[in-house]
Amino acid sequence: MTSNTTRRMLVICPFPEGCAAQQRLKYEQYFADWRSAGWEIEVSSFLDRKAWEVLYKPGHLLAKAWGTLKGYLRRSHDLGRVGSYDLVYVCMWATPFFGPLFERLIRARAKALVYDIEDNVLSGAEGQADNPNPLSRLLKSQSKFLYLIREADHVITSSPFLNETCMGINRARACTYISSSVDTDRFQPATPYSNDKPVVIGWTGTFSSSVYLDLLRGVFQRLAQKVPFRLRVIGNFDYELPGVDLEVIRWSAAEEVAQLQALDIGVYPLPIDDWVLGKSGLKAIQYMAFALPCVATEVGTTPMIIQNGRNGILVKTEQEWELALEKLIADPALRRQLGEAARKDAVAKYSLAAIAGQYRAVVESAIEQGSNG
Repeated sequence: MTSNTTRRMLVICPFPEGCAAQQRLKYEQYFADWRSAGWEIEVSSFLDRKAWEVLYKPGHLLAKAWGTLKGYLRRSHDLGRVGSYDLVYVCMWATPFFGPLFERLIRARAKALVYDIEDNVLSGAEGQADNPNPLSRLLKSQSKFLYLIREADHVITSSPFLNETCMGINRARACTYISSSVDTDRFQPATPYSNDKPVVIGWTGTFSSSVYLDLLRGVFQRLAQKVPFRLRVIGNFDYELPGVDLEVIRWSAAEEVAQLQALDIGVYPLPIDDWVLGKSGLKAIQYMAFALPCVATEVGTTPMIIQNGRNGILVKTEQEWELALEKLIADPALRRQLGEAARKDAVAKYSLAAIAGQYRAVVESAIEQGSNG
């Protein structure tokens, strides 16, 4: 529905538009929907594209330092114009280091503010209080997250568990869990469900989440001794795994669909800890959209997304991981059964059409709350 009244929104986020999954597969997908509702949207990312390109690469210290300095200059410029927008939408933080100085100044000037928080970043807050290194405490301060949660007109969270925590902090008690979502019109299945060639097990993510992939190193190595398969890692980093037929592919927006369509099975390993309670289950939803059977750690939001044995498989131990993958590799009919059920759920629950109304409601709620405040 198109509105005759144009309102202005400033999106303050860490990374350039179209780059980071935590932005690209969350709120960025709804810019077109918001514009059709009468919003004029401007995005101000802390890092520019040049800084993003070297962020996860070793070295490049000068480029990273220059990118960070430019980010702070950009935020300083933003402070002078925040008040001219009807709504400010902040994703994660305004600046990455130190306390909430910029966040406080933005809040003071913003007519209405939505805060979008990803992962359970509060899980380390207590530990930081006992950190003996004062510089580390300063750089890793949780205070900016706590401040934005408390003072935002509306908070968007990435999991029901994180939402419950934020409800106890936010002054307005206006917090909404909105699931990650995908464009199911673009993410189309192409898996043949056959064993005519080695089955491809896939994982997608960034360098920062590669520690989760590491949880399965032993599983993949033992599995490779029993059955043939190929492991495809789609990311922005190099990876090695001796004894496994490994294919490492650099993620790109242009090739993203084809890269995932080439998979037969998706894996979503997670540690069982408090941090994971804030994760949205995005990888599982991506696999589901491509009608891939997903094997995932049974923790956090994954049991809400995956129903074990119906649209995927939930596991906890390394033995369960190994058995589940071996079973799926051997049984293409089972892969089809789980994958097709997963695709139906992805369209019904996690597509843009299914989620768009939730974002619109939050934005309108924040405008109302801001005007009342």
